[in-house]
Amino acid sequence: MPKHVVFIHGLWIHSTAWKPWQDLFEEKGYVTSAPGWPGDLETVEATRANPEGLNNQGIAEICHHYADIIAGLDEKPIVVGHSFGGLIAQELLANDLVAAAVAIDPAPIKGVKVLPFAQLRSGLPVLGNPANKSRTVALNEKQFKYAFGNVLTDEESDALHAAWTIPGPGRPLFEDATANFIRNSPAAVNTHSAVRGPLLLTSGTEDHTVPRAVTLAVSKLYADNATSVTEYHEYEGKAHSLTLDAGWKDVADDVLEWLTAKDRMISTR
Repeated sequence: MPKHVVFIHGLWIHSTAWKPWQDLFEEKGYVTSAPGWPGDLETVEATRANPEGLNNQGIAEICHHYADIIAGLDEKPIVVGHSFGGLIAQELLANDLVAAAVAIDPAPIKGVKVLPFAQLRSGLPVLGNPANKSRTVALNEKQFKYAFGNVLTDEESDALHAAWTIPGPGRPLFEDATANFIRNSPAAVNTHSAVRGPLLLTSGTEDHTVPRAVTLAVSKLYADNATSVTEYHEYEGKAHSLTLDAGWKDVADDVLEWLTAKDRMISTR
């Protein structure tokens, strides 16, 4: 079974937020890495101070960035992605660049037609201004609370905001929002016929940014792919902060258990 796990963060969160996951996975014998998006700097503070490198970074650029990193590894890794990182993980898997993928509350791929109000409201800090397509946008504490921390106390949500948030490029959100109207959308994933390793899709039942209905719709897009395994796990009472907040280990343990169960299948990739 591949032992390298690449963690891919989502919009507005710095890659160093994966450190507790990395420590846990390394205790279980995995080698891990959590490279940032193109334009991310080494720390939260540095990226906040100089976010210009993230300007105009889109889905295709982010995918190519991770594909290049993965090409330099000794083996096909497993990828674990959260939010937009979950969308990127699915694209890497569909192109057979990785052995398996876990997409935690993933941003919707092309073909998803449901648009819950909570998802629309979560994206408004970016989508509300067309000029944001080419620049970065930061969430304030109130916006983060609604989008990520809606099941948390104000104190925990504010602490996560202070510790891990960075400005995020607006372009991926605009590309995702218009995916169903663009013929060659960068948010398109071959869900129907890709021969690939196993995929785990997950959803927190209280997620505002990627509501459960969205991830269920993604799961249905894979239903006619008889050659590859797609599974769905649900986390009761968890929101979009589920990889960051005090309950993160519940999700991480579930992912580890799933990877162990799929050991033989992953090893053949």
